Formats: sequence, C-alpha cells, structure tokens
Amino acid sequence: MKDELRYKYKIKRKYFQHAQREVADGAIADNVLALFGDKNTFFIYYSFGAEADTKKLIASLISLGKRVLLPRVEGDEMVPVEYHLNDELKKSAFGTLEPQGQAYTGAIDVILVPLLAVNSRGYRLGYGGGYYDRFLKNSSAVKAGLGYSFQLTDEFSEDGWDEPLDLFITEKGVYSFGNSTDV
Repeated sequence: MKDELRYKYKIKRKYFQHAQREVADGAIADNVLALFGDKNTFFIYYSFGAEADTKKLIASLISLGKRVLLPRVEGDEMVPVEYHLNDELKKSAFGTLEPQGQAYTGAIDVILVPLLAVNSRGYRLGYGGGYYDRFLKNSSAVKAGLGYSFQLTDEFSEDGWDEPLDLFITEKGVYSFGNSTDV
C-alpha cells in the first residue's frame, strides 16, 4: 500500500511544474523564514528531483548568518554536516548530493525534511529507508516537513517506527500537528 502511495505522490509532484512550482517554492521559503527567523541552526535537505526546492532557502539562511546543516548517510544512519555556499557536494548512492567534512554534534533548532505525503497526525510518507525517522527520534528540535499542499492526505496510517512532525510547511501556509509545545 505505501509503495503504491509513494509512486502516486512522486507522479503528482513530477507534474506540478514550471511557474506554479516556482511560486510555490518561493512561498514555502517565505513561510520558513517568517516562522523561524529567530532560530540559528537548521538541518535541511538539499532538494533532489521533484522535492520542494530548498536551494534558494539554503542560500537565504546562510546569507542571514544562520548555520545550515545538510544530511549525509553513513551506514544506516544520517548525520548532519555543516554546509557553506560553494562547498563541494558529492553524489550519494541514492543519487542525492551530500556534504563532506566532519559530522556536526551541537544543538539543532529546526529540522526541515522532505516527504512524499504527510497525514493529519503529522506522520510523513518518505522514501522507505527510515533514515529520517531514526534521526528525528533522538532530536528535540522543531521537526517540519516541506512540501506542497496537495501532499497532505489521510490515505495512509503510520507504522510503529514512524516519527511525527510538528509542522508541515506549504505554499498555502503552515499546518501544526500539536506534537510539540515548542512551536
């Protein structure tokens, strides 16, 4: 069932293109900056394929003097690595671009994650590897998914190992799931 939904939402994202996508990505970035302008350390994915674009958001965060961390997969875990504009990124086994350098071990204020879909309880449908769920499990940071409003759906239920998000940030606004008192 989840594999069929993954396919469905990959197709929906693929056909959400061009000017409409650019406007939506800009609105998502604006919503993130408005909501978290007072935060300092962001763990954020480097967008790939049809994911909600984060490249301009990353550049904006860095220009505002924020610390930006990108994910790198090491074995079964994901680690945050500090990123600066023009740092070299290397293609991972999954086809995503990953930072080089030492893993960051300090505090993280906000974690911004990709998703294929998210349900009304804040559980995301990811790509199925469990990397983000394992990473989110041990974090006290605000956990927010980035995506488009059509990705909010109750077509799936969470599994016992899934970790809930606090927020879902879209082009139409911010959905809070009531999973954190820090939001």
